[in-house]
Amino acid sequence: MSSTDTNIEQEQLYRASAYSLLAALLRAPPDQALLDRLEQLSPQVDADPDTLLEAMRDLGQSAGRYEPGQIDDEYHALFIGIGRGELVPYGSWYLTGYLMEQPLSDLRDDLGRLGYERSVDTHEPEDHISAIFEVFSGIITDRIELETQTKFFDKHMNSWLDRFFNDLENARSADFYRHVARLGAAFIQLEKAYLSMQS
Repeated sequence: MSSTDTNIEQEQLYRASAYSLLAALLRAPPDQALLDRLEQLSPQVDADPDTLLEAMRDLGQSAGRYEPGQIDDEYHALFIGIGRGELVPYGSWYLTGYLMEQPLSDLRDDLGRLGYERSVDTHEPEDHISAIFEVFSGIITDRIELETQTKFFDKHMNSWLDRFFNDLENARSADFYRHVARLGAAFIQLEKAYLSMQS
């Protein structure tokens, strides 16, 4: 394998890992093992900071300041609540104002065409942000061509992720998750630039 091929492989691994990490943080509150991993994400940021590196550093530092129980309370306030959390982390909601609408049906159709099926153990609809990120991580890992990745991203993710992460960063209940939002927003901006260069 050439050095160019190795760089491409590392690039794809980084992308898939970032989506997987965000999926884990948005699927459920992190346990201590995940918080410990996040603490290792504190890169040195130089005098001319990169937005993504800065967000990684801040999230890593914040992970060391919280107990899992504190974040569990925050997660429930943000995403579950009594009846409903402060945020509704579904694509259909952001695109139509309602749950289980046409965007979910379109997503299911495209996932089926790509060979992805919903697990019988999964209770959340496929347009939950964590499910979309988990699937997209798999799409990258499965080496689905970049043109298909770009079409999927533009159709099912690009139109609402900025708003979601902005809402999360500014949510009243967000503290730890404010840092998750900043990391997510910075990564999605990088992804937009990356995928636009591939088309």
